[in-house]
Amino acid sequence: MLTKQNYEQLGEAVYRTTLANGLKVVLVPKAGFHKTFAIMTTNYGSMDNEFVPRGQETAVRYPDGIAHFLEHKLFEKKDHDAFDLFGKFGASANAFTSFTQTSYLFATTSHLHENLDILLDFVQDPYFTPATVNKEKGIIGQEIQMYDDDPGWQGYFGMIGNLYPKEPLHIDIAGTVASIDQITADDLYAAYQTFYHPSNMSLVITGQLEPDETLAWITANQAKKTFAPVTPIQRIASPQAAPTEVIAQTTRHLAVTRPKVNLGIRGYDPAPTGTAALTYSVAVSLIFDLLFSDTSDHYLRLYDANVIDDSFGYDFQIQRGAHFGQLAGDTDHPEAFVSELKAILADAPAQVQAAEPQFDLVKREAIGRLIGAINSPEAIANQYSGPLFGETMLFDELTVLEQMQFSDLLPVARAFFDHSVQTVATILPEELRNG
Repeated sequence: MLTKQNYEQLGEAVYRTTLANGLKVVLVPKAGFHKTFAIMTTNYGSMDNEFVPRGQETAVRYPDGIAHFLEHKLFEKKDHDAFDLFGKFGASANAFTSFTQTSYLFATTSHLHENLDILLDFVQDPYFTPATVNKEKGIIGQEIQMYDDDPGWQGYFGMIGNLYPKEPLHIDIAGTVASIDQITADDLYAAYQTFYHPSNMSLVITGQLEPDETLAWITANQAKKTFAPVTPIQRIASPQAAPTEVIAQTTRHLAVTRPKVNLGIRGYDPAPTGTAALTYSVAVSLIFDLLFSDTSDHYLRLYDANVIDDSFGYDFQIQRGAHFGQLAGDTDHPEAFVSELKAILADAPAQVQAAEPQFDLVKREAIGRLIGAINSPEAIANQYSGPLFGETMLFDELTVLEQMQFSDLLPVARAFFDHSVQTVATILPEELRNG
């Protein structure tokens, strides 16, 4: 039975239920839309490389990149490829793996029922053999080598590696060529059986749909299948690196024309979990907007001084058991880039206080971006948080943002920045290697 949550100010409604097998279903009808977007997600990502396999008692450390490898392999079946089935019914499909989740998705303007069955069936019907697994190693190996030459990717993971030198967060989501070479079909089945139980998964559908009819299709599909009993998932957490173990600075030389700098900020304050984590994330993101958006005093000053340019950006993330920010961009003056930003961050709460006159403008701009995203079925579905933020939606984020006051920011600024540790990962042109 569906429960309905109205967001009256937005004219939106969200329908939720949990099936008997544990699958969480979230339906968001969008009147007047022709496209429908569906995404099926398991709470399993690249960080989850050590766990107790379902039905066993001892923890096993699996090769890095296994979650991403499993994502690739699920599309291929004994006698067909799921991409071909989606194409037959006019849908475009894709998948992605993050630190904590793996998602499978499609977008369509017709044949929603058929495409939903394809999504549910291929995700819930694994087929791995030694031959197909070995074939995939070459394909994923090429993908890894492509990212090895990507300066942006290497700068980002260089920063993550510095911030989290002991935790699996620093491991490239795809693993390495050497690590994926160790993956076997049995490993994939073990990971699948542990993390792909419906009770660890969600299905979010937005766009042109009728909630009761869509739920009936999903329920009928699931009723045809048998699943193992629900058992607790036992993930093995790695010991956290102490603040003194964070790597202060690294430099690499790649084929770039200008230096690229990633400044990372690791929070060591006890960040909240569940729905409170959403409020915390919104607050820190607003703080970054106040300090570094393109209308801020700091941005304009550094831009005029040619320390930063249009490539400059920033981000804040909360992952399972970790939270961090980054400031990144191309610059002809990497030393000044780092020193100027560090000077701002060294006194972040006071800098936030000084930026109070810009708060209303920054908040309105953030609200505008979210309202724009609400017109995108993809954005609504992709922003569904799962367990990380207490099953909240994009609409909940807008509510939190609208209620946020400037006085809410200062305690968060002190908590995050006063207990944070920084790192710098720099990518320099090859010609400067011996300079």
